[in-house]
Amino acid sequence: MSLLVVGSVAFDALESPYGKVERALGGAATYFAVAASFFTPVNLVAIVGDDFTAEDEKIFRGRHIDTEGLERATGKTFFWAGRYSQNLNERVTLATELNVFADFKPRLPEKYRASQFVFLANIAPELQRDVLHQVKKRPKIAALDTMNYWIERSNAELRETLKHVDILMINDSETRELSSEHNLLRAARHIFKMGPSTLVVKRGEYGAMLVDKRGVFCVPAFPLEEPHDPTGAGDSFAGGFMGYLAGNGEKSDAALRRAMVFGSVLGSFAVEQFGLDRLRRLKRSEIHARARHFSKLTQFKL
Repeated sequence: MSLLVVGSVAFDALESPYGKVERALGGAATYFAVAASFFTPVNLVAIVGDDFTAEDEKIFRGRHIDTEGLERATGKTFFWAGRYSQNLNERVTLATELNVFADFKPRLPEKYRASQFVFLANIAPELQRDVLHQVKKRPKIAALDTMNYWIERSNAELRETLKHVDILMINDSETRELSSEHNLLRAARHIFKMGPSTLVVKRGEYGAMLVDKRGVFCVPAFPLEEPHDPTGAGDSFAGGFMGYLAGNGEKSDAALRRAMVFGSVLGSFAVEQFGLDRLRRLKRSEIHARARHFSKLTQFKL
């Protein structure tokens, strides 16, 4: 089943102890769409400026990502620059230029309005809610990402939007801030009262945790000797997670657990090189080989 993603397409300037790049294609919707496309067709809704070229769009065409919903506007594409610390756990934002993204008002092409799987990447909560209103029928799964900025500045709008989604995917600090609970299990119970039935907590180098009424499932981060760039890790995780669910058309407990593994797999590949470089060269056989490795990492006998 096709998967709809609404979010940002951007150009990134990145620095880490492993090098630097001046103009890497990035943005939440970009990483998500490329990761998800290994499992299912993806429909992309975003906005870019007139500096976004046919060469830039090539990765979407190469991955069979539908770009009818990619709006072209006069001006420059969203730009972000950042520098990572030696251990890659801390970063300093050097520049944020919203450019055409500042006026982004998502509009779904008609053929996207029947989407059964929807991912709302990190944009204003009222825009996320408007996207859901444009979908003709309630999706089989609607998932949402957000950030501390919206939790602090648009809390009421965010809580209203959360009433309409099934899965919330955020990191541990965002989980604690949204729920006002330090313990993640208690935080999950608070968040369930807001609307979502499933919480996925992205925990960086510590992996990810899924909580729902059936219990808790955790996956580790894949151990890598030299990760280069964590910029797209969380969005690639989300893409692998939702892509797997959409590709299989189900949301059983077993499917959610496998989706967590494939999300971690895609996130682990994304950080191996700068920007999208590793995902561009990735093969499905590598994805499944690493998923089998994940299984070995977590198997033991009692």
